[in-house]
Amino acid sequence: MLASLKTRAETRRKAGEIYGAVVAQARCPAFYESYGIADTPVGRYELLVLHLHLVVERLGKALPHGAPLPRMLVEAFVTDMDDSLRELGTGDTVVPRRVRRAAAGLYERSTAYKAALLASDDELVRALTEGVYYDAPEPNAVKLAAYVRSAAACLDKLDDQAVLDGWLDFPDPTQEVT
Repeated sequence: MLASLKTRAETRRKAGEIYGAVVAQARCPAFYESYGIADTPVGRYELLVLHLHLVVERLGKALPHGAPLPRMLVEAFVTDMDDSLRELGTGDTVVPRRVRRAAAGLYERSTAYKAALLASDDELVRALTEGVYYDAPEPNAVKLAAYVRSAAACLDKLDDQAVLDGWLDFPDPTQEVT
């Protein structure tokens, strides 16, 4: 019993560390300065969801189906959304509904991004335009799509254990990706 609690606590700690790395990458100023993403709570949410999707997909390749780490990573996201909404002054009665909406957005976008990454560059640009840029024509969507493909490739190149240990390798968003 104690061993399983210790294992669960260790997995939750590891999920927190990985989530911290995802948040750090999503908050890189270059995304807001060079990619045309709005530096607003909504823009930051979209970048967080995008990076979280990439990492959860990579963890899915490194772990057996049903392993708890990806689920705990999503739980860290949900907790962060709850905390962020409360910090923004959202009322206690509204927070649960908005957190559910944020979680649903994660799953919707993950589905779209997963399909788009398996499809063409045009599909990825379309999915990013819908999700990150809210259907507004954005010339930087092509640049963001190149970054996303590069980030997925960087994560795929990592050793499974490195990913499980939280050593995430994202490309530098200040560098042009070709």
